[in-house]
Amino acid sequence: MHIVVIDGQGGSLGKSLVEAIKKRFEQVYVLAIGTNSLAASAMLRSGADGIATGENPVVVASRNADLIIGPLGIITADALHGEI
Repeated sequence: MHIVVIDGQGGSLGKSLVEAIKKRFEQVYVLAIGTNSLAASAMLRSGADGIATGENPVVVASRNADLIIGPLGIITADALHGEI
């Protein structure tokens, strides 16, 4: 299974999500995408298998994801203080 976790700003929600997913489902591949480098690095430190930063990785990774997880703002234009 391929899970994409998307987060912005400081990445604290994404960090918590990645930790919980990896703790419960060790065999799952988790790709963390931060809308900025701070969010991406926070999710990498929490155990993500791979990271990316920016808008284009969100589009590309979402095509093949089995599950996309993130804050509610990822479905709204201009959310997260304009990061989405």
